[in-house]
Amino acid sequence: MEKIKRTVFFVSDGTALTVAALGNSLLSQFENVEFTEKRIPFLNNERSAYDAVEKINQQAQKDGVRPLVFTTIIDQHLAEIVHTANAYCLPYFETFLAPLEKELGVSSLHLAGRSHGMDNDTYKRRIDGINYTLAHDDGISYKDLDKADVILIAVSRCGKTPTSLYLAMQFGLKVANFPLVEQDLQQERLSSKLLEHRAKLFGLTISPERLSHIREERRAGGVYSHIDTCRREIFAAEDLMDKSGIAYINSSKKSIEEIAAKIIQIKKIKI
Repeated sequence: MEKIKRTVFFVSDGTALTVAALGNSLLSQFENVEFTEKRIPFLNNERSAYDAVEKINQQAQKDGVRPLVFTTIIDQHLAEIVHTANAYCLPYFETFLAPLEKELGVSSLHLAGRSHGMDNDTYKRRIDGINYTLAHDDGISYKDLDKADVILIAVSRCGKTPTSLYLAMQFGLKVANFPLVEQDLQQERLSSKLLEHRAKLFGLTISPERLSHIREERRAGGVYSHIDTCRREIFAAEDLMDKSGIAYINSSKKSIEEIAAKIIQIKKIKI
């Protein structure tokens, strides 16, 4: 069946990251719809509100069907302007803040950008986590592995780096990641420097078909991306991790957020 195509706007007086995450959690339930995402962040005055309406209306005319618009806009006047657009609007704050105020018996702050605020300690922890993770990406260094919160291992292109960076940026975790190379797979044994920190190790795996597709996009037509190579590496890596008692999850159909949440849960990492 041919997929339905719809444009969706994420509009916010902040970065639009929160409303995009909320919106995508709903949109992910519609597998037969192909969504084209557009973000309009930092909408904080009438000019930007009217500009947003113009962009949305132009898209509606181009598509021949009204877009979906998810909004998190605290200023009621600006929100009302945006909601005049030729679109199906889903205002997050209007939907949830008023009922919460009623239930709690107190008024909310009605301040923009509250969800992205952080204290100095949290900010420093994230910066330290990012710096550590970048310095320990893809087997760059074995130094200070005792300071890692988790050490990811997997064959090439399983999602080690994006998962590591997400854990660092979102939770301030210090994450090292190492590729399982041919020598590891042939010897069926990890480096002794990694085994010293066995309790911190966690593995990622993936379906051979998915791995082949990812590698083909990066380096087409070679042995590296051939399905037989991918099968051999994946089966050898899973066998190695099983024999070493290292927990791992399949990343084939999981988002970075899901992978990160699973790692935190399984490794019982405090965040």
